[in-house]
Amino acid sequence: MSMNRRDFLALGGAAIAGTAIAPGIRLIELAQARSPEEAASAAHRWGLLIDTSKCQDGCTACVDACHEENGIQSHGRPATDAQWIRKVTLKDKQTGYVESLPLMCQHCEHPPCVDVCPTGASFKRIDGIVLVDRHICIGCRYCMMACPYKARSFVHEDTTGQKTYNPRGKGCVESCTLCVHKIDRGDGTTACAEACKKEGHQAILFGDLKDPGSEISKRLASQPSQQLRADLKLNTGVRYQGL
Repeated sequence: MSMNRRDFLALGGAAIAGTAIAPGIRLIELAQARSPEEAASAAHRWGLLIDTSKCQDGCTACVDACHEENGIQSHGRPATDAQWIRKVTLKDKQTGYVESLPLMCQHCEHPPCVDVCPTGASFKRIDGIVLVDRHICIGCRYCMMACPYKARSFVHEDTTGQKTYNPRGKGCVESCTLCVHKIDRGDGTTACAEACKKEGHQAILFGDLKDPGSEISKRLASQPSQQLRADLKLNTGVRYQGL
């Protein structure tokens, strides 16, 4: 995918919710019935810091690792294949400078995808991770239209090679989960960050944005960074350096 740098930085239900699917049961009630026992704590807010100066053009290690970790298969149709993370090439028209960077769900503090979801399938955990509950996703794709980062995908095909920690389903919307299963078991990193480090680039740093002693917080406090579409005031959990 290629676009102008300036264009990139400027990326620009009630009836369904009330529908009865069984006597006395409505979709909105199912959405609100989610178990409160989530493996999350308000003491944390997980996020990523991506240094574009270290991201190598042509390298797809982060994308490949994400697909392997989450059981995502390519069907040879880039326009409709699921993409939880994708590489974007930016070019400054005035200088000709080209840079490459990964783009995924930005895990907003105020996620538009959650605001428009008619069933509550799109939700934000207390630790800032934005997820999709596939049990109540009806595939309306409102969230895809609302996301200013085009970070969500619709599953068009039957899914195979399922991971027990990441069940996927045809007809549902999905996106980057920040490897929530790895966070909940205490791995302390994501598949994309691991792969980038293994390649020797170390362009992706994962950590706790609420912990002033974490490496990501120290970097953000000592060096300038950017949010994509900061004008929307979404307070994203993914920040970029070097743009």
